[in-house]
Amino acid sequence: MNVGKAASRTLRALSKAPARTHVSLSVRAASQCAAPGSSSSSHDRPHFPCVDAHAVRESRIISSRSVSSTPAASSSSGPEPPYARPNPTSYNVYHHTRPLPLVYTDPLPSFDIAYETWGTLSPSKDNVILLHTGLSASSHAASTELNPAEGWWEKFIGPGKALDTNQFFIICTNVLGGCYGSTGPSSLDPSTGEPYATRFPILSIFDMVRAQFCLLDHLGIDRLYASVGSSMGAMQSLAAGWLHPERVGKVVSISGTARSSPSAIAMRFAQRAVLMADPNWKNGFYYDGLPPHAGMKLARQIATITYRSGPEWDMRFGRKFRPLPESEPQRSDKPRTPALCPDFLIETYLDHQGEEFCLKYDANSLIYISKAMDLFDLTAPALSELRLDPPAPRSGPPPLPPSLSAHPSSPAHAQYHHLLSHSKSHPPPANPPLHLPDLAAGLRPLSNTPTLILGVQSDILFPVEQQREVADALRITGNQMVSYYELGGVWGHDTFLLDVQNVGGAIRGFLS
Repeated sequence: MNVGKAASRTLRALSKAPARTHVSLSVRAASQCAAPGSSSSSHDRPHFPCVDAHAVRESRIISSRSVSSTPAASSSSGPEPPYARPNPTSYNVYHHTRPLPLVYTDPLPSFDIAYETWGTLSPSKDNVILLHTGLSASSHAASTELNPAEGWWEKFIGPGKALDTNQFFIICTNVLGGCYGSTGPSSLDPSTGEPYATRFPILSIFDMVRAQFCLLDHLGIDRLYASVGSSMGAMQSLAAGWLHPERVGKVVSISGTARSSPSAIAMRFAQRAVLMADPNWKNGFYYDGLPPHAGMKLARQIATITYRSGPEWDMRFGRKFRPLPESEPQRSDKPRTPALCPDFLIETYLDHQGEEFCLKYDANSLIYISKAMDLFDLTAPALSELRLDPPAPRSGPPPLPPSLSAHPSSPAHAQYHHLLSHSKSHPPPANPPLHLPDLAAGLRPLSNTPTLILGVQSDILFPVEQQREVADALRITGNQMVSYYELGGVWGHDTFLLDVQNVGGAIRGFLS
Protein backbone atom coordinates (compact mmCIF):
# COMPACT_ATOMS: atom_id res chain seq x y z
CA MET A 1 0.00 0.00 0.00
CA ASN A 2 1.24 3.48 -0.87
CA VAL A 3 0.15 5.33 2.23
CA GLY A 4 2.69 8.15 2.25
CA LYS A 5 0.97 10.40 -0.29
CA ALA A 6 -2.47 9.82 1.20
CA ALA A 7 -1.10 10.56 4.65
CA SER A 8 0.43 13.81 3.48
CA ARG A 9 -2.78 14.92 1.78
CA THR A 10 -4.87 14.22 4.86
CA LEU A 11 -2.35 15.90 7.13
CA ARG A 12 -2.38 19.02 4.95
CA ALA A 13 -6.17 19.04 5.18
CA LEU A 14 -6.04 18.70 8.95
CA SER A 15 -3.42 21.40 9.21
CA LYS A 16 -5.67 23.95 7.51
CA ALA A 17 -7.72 24.24 10.69
CA PRO A 18 -6.21 26.98 12.85
CA ALA A 19 -4.53 25.54 15.91
CA ARG A 20 -6.13 28.19 18.11
CA THR A 21 -9.40 26.26 17.89
CA HIS A 22 -7.96 23.96 20.55
CA VAL A 23 -7.52 26.75 23.08
CA SER A 24 -9.57 26.13 26.24
CA LEU A 25 -10.90 28.65 28.74
CA SER A 26 -7.88 28.21 30.98
CA VAL A 27 -5.54 28.89 28.07
CA ARG A 28 -7.40 31.94 26.81
CA ALA A 29 -6.83 33.43 30.24
CA ALA A 30 -3.16 32.53 30.22
CA SER A 31 -2.24 36.06 29.17
CA GLN A 32 -2.85 37.02 32.78
CA CYS A 33 -0.27 34.46 33.89
CA ALA A 34 2.71 36.66 34.59
CA ALA A 35 6.22 35.33 34.40
CA PRO A 36 8.47 35.77 37.43
CA GLY A 37 9.63 39.36 37.71
CA SER A 38 7.04 40.72 35.28
CA SER A 39 4.46 41.90 37.83
CA SER A 40 3.91 45.58 38.43
CA SER A 41 5.19 45.17 41.96
CA SER A 42 7.79 42.80 43.27
CA HIS A 43 5.40 41.98 46.11
CA ASP A 44 2.50 40.92 43.83
CA ARG A 45 1.89 37.20 43.55
CA PRO A 46 1.64 35.86 39.99
CA HIS A 47 -1.74 34.72 38.77
CA PHE A 48 -2.11 31.25 37.18
CA PRO A 49 -5.47 30.86 35.38
CA CYS A 50 -4.67 27.33 34.24
CA VAL A 51 -4.52 26.31 37.92
CA ASP A 52 -7.53 28.42 38.87
CA ALA A 53 -9.46 26.66 36.08
CA HIS A 54 -9.79 23.56 38.28
CA ALA A 55 -11.65 25.56 40.94
CA VAL A 56 -13.79 27.23 38.27
CA ARG A 57 -14.69 23.82 36.86
CA GLU A 58 -15.53 22.56 40.34
CA SER A 59 -17.84 25.51 40.95
CA ARG A 60 -19.52 24.85 37.63
CA ILE A 61 -20.14 21.21 38.57
CA ILE A 62 -21.65 22.21 41.93
CA SER A 63 -23.78 24.87 40.25
CA SER A 64 -25.07 22.49 37.59
CA ARG A 65 -26.02 19.92 40.23
CA SER A 66 -27.97 22.47 42.22
CA VAL A 67 -29.88 23.53 39.10
CA SER A 68 -30.80 20.00 38.13
CA SER A 69 -30.44 16.89 40.23
CA THR A 70 -32.01 14.63 37.60
CA PRO A 71 -29.53 11.85 36.75
CA ALA A 72 -30.61 11.76 33.10
CA ALA A 73 -30.02 15.44 32.40
CA SER A 74 -29.02 15.93 28.79
CA SER A 75 -25.52 16.80 27.66
CA SER A 76 -24.50 18.21 24.31
CA SER A 77 -20.83 17.45 24.81
CA GLY A 78 -20.93 13.67 24.80
CA PRO A 79 -23.04 10.59 24.15
CA GLU A 80 -24.14 10.42 27.79
CA PRO A 81 -24.32 12.89 30.68
CA PRO A 82 -21.14 12.78 32.78
CA TYR A 83 -21.28 10.46 35.79
CA ALA A 84 -24.94 9.59 35.26
CA ARG A 85 -26.96 6.50 34.43
CA PRO A 86 -28.85 7.74 31.37
CA ASN A 87 -32.13 6.30 30.22
CA PRO A 88 -31.31 3.94 27.34
CA THR A 89 -33.17 5.89 24.67
CA SER A 90 -30.44 5.73 22.04
CA TYR A 91 -29.04 2.23 22.53
CA ASN A 92 -30.15 -1.25 23.53
CA VAL A 93 -29.41 -2.88 26.88
CA TYR A 94 -29.16 -6.59 27.54
CA HIS A 95 -29.53 -7.60 31.18
CA HIS A 96 -27.81 -10.88 32.02
CA THR A 97 -29.34 -12.40 35.14
CA ARG A 98 -26.89 -15.27 35.68
CA PRO A 99 -23.45 -15.00 37.30
CA LEU A 100 -20.55 -14.24 34.96
CA PRO A 101 -17.35 -16.13 35.87
CA LEU A 102 -14.36 -13.79 36.14
CA VAL A 103 -10.66 -14.58 35.76
CA TYR A 104 -9.38 -12.94 38.94
CA THR A 105 -12.31 -12.85 41.35
CA ASP A 106 -15.64 -14.41 42.22
CA PRO A 107 -18.38 -14.24 39.57
CA LEU A 108 -20.27 -11.02 38.90
CA PRO A 109 -23.87 -11.84 39.98
CA SER A 110 -25.50 -10.05 37.02
CA PHE A 111 -24.66 -7.33 34.52
CA ASP A 112 -25.93 -5.05 31.76
CA ILE A 113 -24.37 -4.64 28.32
CA ALA A 114 -25.24 -1.59 26.21
CA TYR A 115 -25.07 -2.13 22.46
CA GLU A 116 -26.00 -0.66 19.09
CA THR A 117 -26.39 -2.29 15.68
CA TRP A 118 -26.15 -1.38 12.01
CA GLY A 119 -27.22 -3.29 8.89
CA THR A 120 -29.60 -6.23 8.58
CA LEU A 121 -29.20 -9.62 10.21
CA SER A 122 -29.42 -12.39 7.60
CA PRO A 123 -32.03 -15.15 8.06
CA SER A 124 -29.26 -17.63 8.89
CA LYS A 125 -27.53 -15.10 11.19
CA ASP A 126 -24.20 -15.72 9.49
CA ASN A 127 -23.27 -12.13 8.54
CA VAL A 128 -22.50 -10.74 12.01
CA ILE A 129 -19.44 -8.62 12.78
CA LEU A 130 -18.67 -7.85 16.42
CA LEU A 131 -16.89 -4.49 16.64
CA HIS A 132 -14.80 -3.92 19.78
CA THR A 133 -14.06 -0.47 21.18
CA GLY A 134 -11.02 1.25 22.62
CA LEU A 135 -10.69 2.12 26.29
CA SER A 136 -13.10 5.03 26.64
CA ALA A 137 -15.48 4.61 23.70
CA SER A 138 -19.22 4.06 23.93
CA SER A 139 -21.25 1.68 21.77
CA HIS A 140 -21.99 4.59 19.43
CA ALA A 141 -19.58 3.72 16.64
CA ALA A 142 -21.75 5.31 13.94
CA SER A 143 -24.96 7.32 13.64
CA THR A 144 -28.32 5.57 13.97
CA GLU A 145 -31.95 6.61 13.73
CA LEU A 146 -32.11 6.79 17.52
CA ASN A 147 -28.87 8.75 17.75
CA PRO A 148 -28.00 10.72 14.57
CA ALA A 149 -24.80 12.12 16.08
CA GLU A 150 -21.63 10.94 14.38
CA GLY A 151 -20.00 7.93 16.03
CA TRP A 152 -16.33 7.31 16.75
CA TRP A 153 -15.93 5.16 13.58
CA GLU A 154 -18.50 6.96 11.45
CA LYS A 155 -16.48 6.87 8.22
CA PHE A 156 -15.88 3.13 8.45
CA ILE A 157 -19.47 1.87 8.91
CA GLY A 158 -22.20 2.08 6.30
CA PRO A 159 -23.14 1.05 2.78
CA GLY A 160 -20.00 0.34 0.75
CA LYS A 161 -17.68 1.27 3.64
CA ALA A 162 -15.11 -0.90 5.40
CA LEU A 163 -17.85 -2.52 7.49
CA ASP A 164 -20.39 -2.68 4.71
CA THR A 165 -23.95 -2.56 6.07
CA ASN A 166 -25.21 -3.81 2.71
CA GLN A 167 -23.57 -7.13 3.55
CA PHE A 168 -22.99 -7.28 7.29
CA PHE A 169 -24.85 -6.86 10.56
CA ILE A 170 -22.55 -4.96 12.91
CA ILE A 171 -22.82 -5.04 16.70
CA CYS A 172 -20.84 -2.74 18.98
CA THR A 173 -21.03 -2.79 22.78
CA ASN A 174 -19.88 -0.61 25.61
CA VAL A 175 -17.46 -2.91 27.43
CA LEU A 176 -18.07 -4.43 30.82
CA GLY A 177 -16.50 -2.03 33.30
CA GLY A 178 -17.48 1.01 31.21
CA CYS A 179 -19.82 3.85 32.10
CA TYR A 180 -21.92 4.30 28.96
CA GLY A 181 -24.74 1.89 29.76
CA SER A 182 -22.82 -1.29 30.62
CA THR A 183 -22.20 -2.40 34.18
CA GLY A 184 -19.12 -0.84 35.72
CA PRO A 185 -17.84 0.74 38.94
CA SER A 186 -20.44 3.53 38.73
CA SER A 187 -23.32 1.02 38.53
CA LEU A 188 -25.44 0.19 41.55
CA ASP A 189 -24.38 -2.91 43.44
CA PRO A 190 -27.60 -4.95 43.82
CA SER A 191 -26.49 -6.13 47.27
CA THR A 192 -26.09 -2.60 48.69
CA GLY A 193 -28.09 -0.30 46.45
CA GLU A 194 -25.02 1.96 46.18
CA PRO A 195 -22.44 2.34 43.40
CA TYR A 196 -19.86 -0.43 43.32
CA ALA A 197 -17.01 2.11 43.26
CA THR A 198 -13.75 0.25 43.95
CA ARG A 199 -15.67 -2.71 45.35
CA PHE A 200 -16.17 -3.59 41.69
CA PRO A 201 -14.21 -6.74 40.80
CA ILE A 202 -10.93 -6.54 38.89
CA LEU A 203 -11.60 -7.33 35.24
CA SER A 204 -9.66 -8.94 32.42
CA ILE A 205 -10.05 -8.52 28.67
CA PHE A 206 -11.35 -12.11 28.64
CA ASP A 207 -14.15 -11.15 31.04
CA MET A 208 -15.23 -8.31 28.73
CA VAL A 209 -15.35 -10.68 25.76
CA ARG A 210 -17.27 -13.36 27.67
CA ALA A 211 -19.89 -10.76 28.56
CA GLN A 212 -20.20 -9.87 24.86
CA PHE A 213 -20.70 -13.53 23.96
CA CYS A 214 -23.49 -13.71 26.55
CA LEU A 215 -25.17 -10.99 24.49
CA LEU A 216 -24.58 -12.96 21.28
CA ASP A 217 -26.15 -16.04 22.90
CA HIS A 218 -29.15 -13.92 23.90
CA LEU A 219 -29.52 -12.72 20.29
CA GLY A 220 -29.33 -16.30 18.99
CA ILE A 221 -26.07 -15.67 17.15
CA ASP A 222 -23.95 -18.80 17.21
CA ARG A 223 -21.12 -17.68 14.93
CA LEU A 224 -19.46 -14.41 14.00
CA TYR A 225 -18.38 -13.71 10.46
CA ALA A 226 -15.63 -11.58 11.97
CA SER A 227 -14.37 -10.01 15.17
CA VAL A 228 -12.94 -6.53 14.53
CA GLY A 229 -11.18 -4.16 16.91
CA SER A 230 -8.67 -1.33 17.21
CA SER A 231 -6.42 -0.44 20.15
CA MET A 232 -7.91 -2.17 23.21
CA GLY A 233 -10.52 -3.48 20.79
CA ALA A 234 -7.74 -5.35 18.99
CA MET A 235 -6.96 -7.13 22.26
CA GLN A 236 -10.63 -8.07 22.58
CA SER A 237 -10.72 -9.25 18.96
CA LEU A 238 -7.76 -11.58 19.49
CA ALA A 239 -9.26 -12.75 22.80
CA ALA A 240 -12.59 -13.51 21.10
CA GLY A 241 -10.86 -15.66 18.48
CA TRP A 242 -8.81 -17.35 21.20
CA LEU A 243 -11.77 -18.13 23.46
CA HIS A 244 -14.08 -19.27 20.66
CA PRO A 245 -12.16 -20.49 17.58
CA GLU A 246 -15.24 -22.28 16.23
CA ARG A 247 -17.52 -19.28 16.70
CA VAL A 248 -15.26 -16.57 15.24
CA GLY A 249 -14.75 -16.78 11.48
CA LYS A 250 -12.10 -14.07 11.09
CA VAL A 251 -10.11 -11.76 13.33
CA VAL A 252 -9.09 -8.17 12.60
CA SER A 253 -6.52 -6.59 14.93
CA ILE A 254 -5.66 -2.92 14.29
CA SER A 255 -3.00 -1.09 16.30
CA GLY A 256 -3.19 -3.60 19.11
CA THR A 257 -1.04 -6.21 20.79
CA ALA A 258 -1.17 -9.73 22.11
CA ARG A 259 1.02 -8.81 25.08
CA SER A 260 1.01 -5.43 26.81
CA SER A 261 4.51 -3.99 26.83
CA PRO A 262 6.26 -2.47 29.87
CA SER A 263 6.26 0.97 28.19
CA ALA A 264 2.48 0.92 27.65
CA ILE A 265 1.94 -0.34 31.19
CA ALA A 266 4.09 2.52 32.49
CA MET A 267 2.08 5.12 30.56
CA ARG A 268 -1.24 3.80 31.83
CA PHE A 269 0.12 3.55 35.38
CA ALA A 270 1.09 7.23 35.23
CA GLN A 271 -2.48 8.08 34.19
CA ARG A 272 -3.95 6.10 37.07
CA ALA A 273 -1.45 7.58 39.52
CA VAL A 274 -2.34 11.22 38.81
CA LEU A 275 -6.03 10.33 38.88
CA MET A 276 -5.86 8.50 42.20
CA ALA A 277 -3.84 11.37 43.69
CA ASP A 278 -6.75 13.75 43.13
CA PRO A 279 -8.26 14.43 46.60
CA ASN A 280 -11.72 14.07 45.09
CA TRP A 281 -11.05 10.44 44.15
CA LYS A 282 -11.50 9.30 47.78
CA ASN A 283 -10.40 5.72 47.11
CA GLY A 284 -13.04 5.51 44.40
CA PHE A 285 -16.01 6.50 46.57
CA TYR A 286 -16.78 9.90 45.06
CA TYR A 287 -20.22 9.31 43.56
CA ASP A 288 -22.04 11.30 46.25
CA GLY A 289 -19.61 14.21 45.86
CA LEU A 290 -17.33 15.81 43.32
CA PRO A 291 -15.63 13.66 40.66
CA PRO A 292 -11.81 13.71 40.44
CA HIS A 293 -11.91 16.06 37.48
CA ALA A 294 -8.42 17.53 37.92
CA GLY A 295 -6.84 14.07 37.95
CA MET A 296 -8.91 13.05 34.93
CA LYS A 297 -7.72 16.08 32.99
CA LEU A 298 -4.08 15.30 33.72
CA ALA A 299 -4.58 11.60 32.93
CA ARG A 300 -6.06 12.50 29.55
CA GLN A 301 -3.15 14.79 28.77
CA ILE A 302 -0.72 11.93 29.41
CA ALA A 303 -2.82 9.61 27.25
CA THR A 304 -3.02 12.12 24.40
CA ILE A 305 0.78 12.18 24.20
CA THR A 306 0.70 8.45 23.41
CA TYR A 307 -2.13 8.68 20.85
CA ARG A 308 -0.34 10.83 18.28
CA SER A 309 3.27 11.23 17.15
CA GLY A 310 6.09 13.74 17.43
CA PRO A 311 6.42 14.18 13.64
CA GLU A 312 2.74 15.09 13.34
CA TRP A 313 2.95 17.65 16.12
CA ASP A 314 6.09 19.10 14.61
CA MET A 315 4.26 19.60 11.31
CA ARG A 316 1.01 20.70 12.92
CA PHE A 317 2.19 22.93 15.76
CA GLY A 318 5.95 23.24 15.54
CA ARG A 319 7.32 25.48 18.27
CA LYS A 320 4.68 28.13 17.70
CA PHE A 321 3.16 30.05 20.58
CA ARG A 322 -0.50 30.83 21.12
CA PRO A 323 -1.69 34.13 19.65
CA LEU A 324 -1.47 36.96 22.15
CA PRO A 325 -4.68 38.89 22.86
CA GLU A 326 -4.60 42.62 22.28
CA SER A 327 -5.31 43.16 25.98
CA GLU A 328 -1.94 41.70 26.94
CA PRO A 329 0.71 44.42 27.04
CA GLN A 330 4.21 43.62 25.81
CA ARG A 331 7.37 45.54 26.46
CA SER A 332 9.00 47.00 23.38
CA ASP A 333 12.51 46.57 24.79
CA LYS A 334 12.09 42.85 25.61
CA PRO A 335 11.12 39.69 23.70
CA ARG A 336 7.72 38.15 24.29
CA THR A 337 7.28 37.26 27.97
CA PRO A 338 6.76 33.48 28.34
CA ALA A 339 3.84 32.22 30.42
CA LEU A 340 3.94 29.27 32.81
CA CYS A 341 0.40 28.28 31.84
CA PRO A 342 -0.10 26.78 28.34
CA ASP A 343 1.86 28.97 25.97
CA PHE A 344 3.15 26.76 23.15
CA LEU A 345 0.42 25.64 20.76
CA ILE A 346 1.12 22.01 21.63
CA GLU A 347 0.47 22.88 25.29
CA THR A 348 -2.86 24.48 24.40
CA TYR A 349 -3.77 21.33 22.45
CA LEU A 350 -3.07 19.03 25.40
CA ASP A 351 -4.92 21.40 27.74
CA HIS A 352 -7.94 21.36 25.43
CA GLN A 353 -7.96 17.57 25.14
CA GLY A 354 -7.85 17.17 28.92
CA GLU A 355 -10.56 19.76 29.47
CA GLU A 356 -12.87 18.14 26.92
CA PHE A 357 -12.52 14.67 28.45
CA CYS A 358 -12.38 15.18 32.21
CA LEU A 359 -16.16 15.19 32.79
CA LYS A 360 -17.17 12.81 30.00
CA TYR A 361 -15.90 9.56 31.46
CA ASP A 362 -15.99 7.85 34.83
CA ALA A 363 -12.62 7.87 36.61
CA ASN A 364 -13.05 4.40 38.10
CA SER A 365 -13.90 2.97 34.67
CA LEU A 366 -10.65 4.41 33.34
CA ILE A 367 -8.74 2.82 36.23
CA TYR A 368 -10.33 -0.61 35.87
CA ILE A 369 -10.25 -0.85 32.08
CA SER A 370 -6.71 0.46 31.73
CA LYS A 371 -5.60 -2.13 34.31
CA ALA A 372 -7.29 -4.87 32.26
CA MET A 373 -5.23 -3.72 29.28
CA ASP A 374 -2.03 -3.95 31.33
CA LEU A 375 -2.88 -7.51 32.39
CA PHE A 376 -3.46 -8.74 28.82
CA ASP A 377 -0.90 -11.37 27.78
CA LEU A 378 -1.51 -14.21 25.33
CA THR A 379 1.81 -15.98 25.89
CA ALA A 380 1.42 -19.60 26.98
CA PRO A 381 2.94 -19.17 30.49
CA ALA A 382 0.68 -16.17 31.22
CA LEU A 383 -2.42 -18.05 30.05
CA SER A 384 -1.43 -21.04 32.18
CA GLU A 385 -1.07 -18.78 35.21
CA LEU A 386 -4.63 -17.56 34.61
CA ARG A 387 -5.78 -21.22 34.50
CA LEU A 388 -7.18 -20.72 31.02
CA ASP A 389 -7.22 -23.96 29.05
CA PRO A 390 -6.57 -23.31 25.35
CA PRO A 391 -9.34 -24.61 23.10
CA ALA A 392 -8.59 -26.58 19.95
CA PRO A 393 -8.05 -24.53 16.77
CA ARG A 394 -10.89 -24.04 14.33
CA SER A 395 -11.61 -27.32 12.54
CA GLY A 396 -13.56 -26.12 9.52
CA PRO A 397 -12.72 -23.74 6.66
CA PRO A 398 -13.16 -20.01 7.15
CA PRO A 399 -16.56 -18.52 6.32
CA LEU A 400 -17.39 -17.22 2.87
CA PRO A 401 -18.37 -13.59 2.46
CA PRO A 402 -22.09 -13.00 1.89
CA SER A 403 -21.43 -12.40 -1.81
CA LEU A 404 -20.23 -16.01 -2.18
CA SER A 405 -22.09 -17.87 0.56
CA ALA A 406 -25.23 -18.12 -1.56
CA HIS A 407 -23.25 -20.25 -4.06
CA PRO A 408 -21.07 -22.56 -1.93
CA SER A 409 -20.29 -24.88 -4.84
CA SER A 410 -18.95 -22.08 -7.02
CA PRO A 411 -15.29 -22.30 -8.15
CA ALA A 412 -14.93 -18.88 -6.52
CA HIS A 413 -15.16 -20.69 -3.17
CA ALA A 414 -11.79 -22.42 -3.59
CA GLN A 415 -10.27 -19.30 -5.16
CA TYR A 416 -11.38 -17.24 -2.16
CA HIS A 417 -9.61 -19.53 0.30
CA HIS A 418 -6.52 -19.46 -1.93
CA LEU A 419 -6.51 -15.67 -1.83
CA LEU A 420 -6.69 -15.71 1.96
CA SER A 421 -3.45 -17.66 2.09
CA HIS A 422 -1.48 -14.84 0.48
CA SER A 423 -0.11 -12.35 2.98
CA LYS A 424 1.80 -9.13 2.89
CA SER A 425 5.19 -9.97 4.32
CA HIS A 426 7.83 -8.17 6.30
CA PRO A 427 11.46 -9.17 6.81
CA PRO A 428 11.96 -11.76 9.56
CA PRO A 429 13.17 -10.11 12.75
CA ALA A 430 16.96 -10.03 13.05
CA ASN A 431 16.64 -10.36 16.82
CA PRO A 432 13.25 -11.91 17.58
CA PRO A 433 11.89 -11.14 21.05
CA LEU A 434 12.61 -13.79 23.63
CA HIS A 435 8.89 -14.25 24.28
CA LEU A 436 8.04 -15.02 20.62
CA PRO A 437 7.99 -18.85 21.07
CA ASP A 438 5.77 -18.49 24.14
CA LEU A 439 3.46 -16.15 22.23
CA ALA A 440 3.24 -18.60 19.34
CA ALA A 441 2.37 -21.39 21.78
CA GLY A 442 -0.29 -19.19 23.37
CA LEU A 443 -1.82 -18.26 20.01
CA ARG A 444 -2.22 -21.85 18.84
CA PRO A 445 -6.06 -21.73 19.11
CA LEU A 446 -5.91 -19.12 16.31
CA SER A 447 -3.77 -21.28 14.01
CA ASN A 448 -6.64 -21.89 11.58
CA THR A 449 -8.40 -18.53 11.83
CA PRO A 450 -7.88 -15.94 9.05
CA THR A 451 -6.36 -12.91 10.74
CA LEU A 452 -5.67 -9.37 9.53
CA ILE A 453 -2.99 -7.47 11.47
CA LEU A 454 -2.60 -3.72 10.84
CA GLY A 455 0.26 -1.77 12.38
CA VAL A 456 1.29 1.88 12.17
CA GLN A 457 4.94 2.85 11.87
CA SER A 458 4.50 6.07 13.88
CA ASP A 459 2.55 4.42 16.74
CA ILE A 460 4.33 4.86 20.08
CA LEU A 461 1.59 3.33 22.26
CA PHE A 462 1.45 0.01 20.41
CA PRO A 463 4.68 0.10 18.37
CA VAL A 464 4.66 -1.60 15.00
CA GLU A 465 7.07 -4.23 16.35
CA GLN A 466 4.19 -5.55 18.45
CA GLN A 467 2.05 -6.00 15.34
CA ARG A 468 4.91 -7.80 13.61
CA GLU A 469 5.36 -10.21 16.49
CA VAL A 470 1.64 -11.10 16.43
CA ALA A 471 1.90 -11.88 12.72
CA ASP A 472 5.15 -13.80 13.25
CA ALA A 473 3.71 -15.80 16.15
CA LEU A 474 0.60 -16.72 14.18
CA ARG A 475 2.71 -17.89 11.25
CA ILE A 476 4.84 -19.99 13.61
CA THR A 477 1.63 -21.77 14.69
CA GLY A 478 1.17 -22.79 11.06
CA ASN A 479 -1.51 -20.22 10.23
CA GLN A 480 -1.34 -19.69 6.46
CA MET A 481 -4.08 -17.06 6.46
CA VAL A 482 -2.32 -14.12 8.09
CA SER A 483 -2.53 -10.78 6.30
CA TYR A 484 -0.16 -8.14 7.63
CA TYR A 485 0.11 -4.46 6.69
CA GLU A 486 2.22 -1.63 8.01
CA LEU A 487 0.81 1.83 7.47
CA GLY A 488 2.85 4.99 7.10
CA GLY A 489 1.65 8.47 7.94
CA VAL A 490 2.35 10.58 10.99
CA TRP A 491 -0.82 10.23 13.08
CA GLY A 492 0.54 7.60 15.43
CA HIS A 493 -1.88 5.38 17.30
CA ASP A 494 -4.91 7.38 16.15
CA THR A 495 -4.30 6.38 12.52
CA PHE A 496 -7.10 3.82 12.85
CA LEU A 497 -9.52 6.73 13.35
CA LEU A 498 -8.16 8.97 10.59
CA ASP A 499 -6.77 6.97 7.65
CA VAL A 500 -10.03 5.94 6.03
CA GLN A 501 -8.46 5.10 2.67
CA ASN A 502 -5.81 2.65 3.84
CA VAL A 503 -7.28 1.26 7.06
CA GLY A 504 -10.72 1.01 5.47
CA GLY A 505 -9.34 -0.47 2.27
CA ALA A 506 -7.40 -3.19 4.09
CA ILE A 507 -10.44 -4.18 6.17
CA ARG A 508 -12.77 -4.15 3.18
CA GLY A 509 -10.44 -6.35 1.16
CA PHE A 510 -10.00 -8.82 3.99
CA LEU A 511 -13.70 -9.16 4.78
CA SER A 512 -15.01 -9.26 1.20
